[in-house]
Amino acid sequence: METTLFTKCLFEFLGTFLLLLLGDGVCCAVTLKGTKAHGAGWIVITMAWGLAVMAGVIVAGPYSGAHLNPAISIGFALAGTFPWAWVLPYIVAQMLGGFCGAIVMYAFYVDHFAATSDKPEDILGCFCTIPAIEHKTVNFFCEFVATFILVFLALLIGTKANTPQVGGVPAGLGAVGAFPISAVIMSIGMSLGSTTGYSLNPARDLPPRFAHSILPIKGKGGSGWSYSWIPSIGPLVGAAFAACIYILIF
Repeated sequence: METTLFTKCLFEFLGTFLLLLLGDGVCCAVTLKGTKAHGAGWIVITMAWGLAVMAGVIVAGPYSGAHLNPAISIGFALAGTFPWAWVLPYIVAQMLGGFCGAIVMYAFYVDHFAATSDKPEDILGCFCTIPAIEHKTVNFFCEFVATFILVFLALLIGTKANTPQVGGVPAGLGAVGAFPISAVIMSIGMSLGSTTGYSLNPARDLPPRFAHSILPIKGKGGSGWSYSWIPSIGPLVGAAFAACIYILIF
């Protein structure tokens, strides 16, 4: 397959679609009434989100590098490891993938959404992030720090010191290479994610939030737009700071 920019964007779309379908899917499984996983808890959510990232990386990694996240694309471009000309097409593909993943997730759990019509906050939480305690300054700081860690570690994973060498030539790990970043996502979720729901990714929060606003979900309530800038802008600022620190060090 010829890896054109269109091909790269197609796989960014597919990878982000899987990320949101599986990631938001576990939020539905744990939160919505009547599922067999109802009440399974935070550990199940964080582990499943990490595995959702791994699924997306396995699909998109060989073709696009599997950013699956505008914060990653912008952070890598600022660090000089990704062409600026590709940033906007990647972000468009990621946003579309996030929206379509949320739509399919809703169709999959439509009966359980109907059963949960008396809990609008639970319904919203299946689509996007909601802070445990809304304190916008602190919430922004949480998203900033968590995304800084994600992007900084993602940049370090790709350095020569962390890349296997075969005869002096860097060798990829294939599908196994998806595991380190998935483990990082799990670690961030377990350690730092419980205050805001750890967006880390505008494509994980904004397109599904828009899907929530337009879907005919009984009892869904508002879509939390007054908070929505935090899980979108916070990750972008954290990614930019991570890129700056990476440049200073390397």
